[in-house]
Amino acid sequence: DSAGARRIHFATDSQNCNQGIKPSRMTFSLIPFLLQQPVRGETTQGGFWFPVQGSEAAAQQDEVFMALFYLIGFSFLVITVAAAYFAIKYRKSKNPEPQPSPSHNNTLEIVWTAIPSVLMVWVFYVGLESFVDSKQAPEDSYEIKATGQKWSWIFTYPNGMKHNELHAPLGENVRIVLDSRDVIHSAWIPEFRIKMDVVPGRYTEIWFNANKTGNYTMKCAEYCGTEHSSMLAKVVIHEPADFEGWMEENGDLLADLSPVEAGEKLFTMRGCVACHTTDGSVRIGPSLKGMFGSERKFIDGSSLVADENYIRESLLEPMTKIVEGFAPAMPTFQGQLSSEEIDAIIEFIKSVK
Repeated sequence: DSAGARRIHFATDSQNCNQGIKPSRMTFSLIPFLLQQPVRGETTQGGFWFPVQGSEAAAQQDEVFMALFYLIGFSFLVITVAAAYFAIKYRKSKNPEPQPSPSHNNTLEIVWTAIPSVLMVWVFYVGLESFVDSKQAPEDSYEIKATGQKWSWIFTYPNGMKHNELHAPLGENVRIVLDSRDVIHSAWIPEFRIKMDVVPGRYTEIWFNANKTGNYTMKCAEYCGTEHSSMLAKVVIHEPADFEGWMEENGDLLADLSPVEAGEKLFTMRGCVACHTTDGSVRIGPSLKGMFGSERKFIDGSSLVADENYIRESLLEPMTKIVEGFAPAMPTFQGQLSSEEIDAIIEFIKSVK
């Protein structure tokens, strides 16, 4: 996502129109140096005001922001200077001379009513235009489903593949359909200027058209528990040909991998690393180190030796047996893992000594 110094502008060429970005009818031009971005190669670091503009819509939203910033700054300056002037000019004096008080001034009243009214209508128009464009994904968008759960993201691609990273092609409209398995989350990619609540029991959506290849981060912007700050997903924008290659390479997770290797890959991709470790340290859930074959004690006072059946039950019905000393926070993977994938995860856990 190389960010060369450039002035923000709206997409007006026919190519961007075909990609679903409406040409703007706004004609104002802003002071460019405040929004210039230094050249930094593969990075998501932006300039003084914003992160880099990683999507076509980012320029439009940034310009709306800056237009309001200048308008508010100008108004603040006028009011402050006028207040200071009148405070000095009409300050209390020792021997004040009586002066007639004006009743009204039609010209002045019309001016101070008409100008703010026109400005408010303009602010509403440009804000509405940007808002509508950001909410309506083009019909030909490439669709990916994103599922939030404490404390990870899972992305489901059109071919059925599930991955913990969001990969998308450069220059194509991408629609992300969002849902949650537990609490309210919020999907936020700052460089794309998109953010949307992810609500249990309903679908929401965001969309983007990336204009720079590189790595970004999708964050949860709604507090969702103790590991909220670690609910991050890597976002990778590829050249179209590279994206097709990535899809082919990752289409079958178990191909050319041993069961243990496949299980380790699934352990990472399904977000298990957010709660469980393999080195004996404790996070939200118990560590997997030495778990297989050990005795597990549960909050109801029962216990058993961790075997294949216990691991399978923990994946599909995690609330059945809660390990002593831990909260019942694990989501279910019922319907999300095939039998082969469950077997691979079991083999991986057995290998963690």
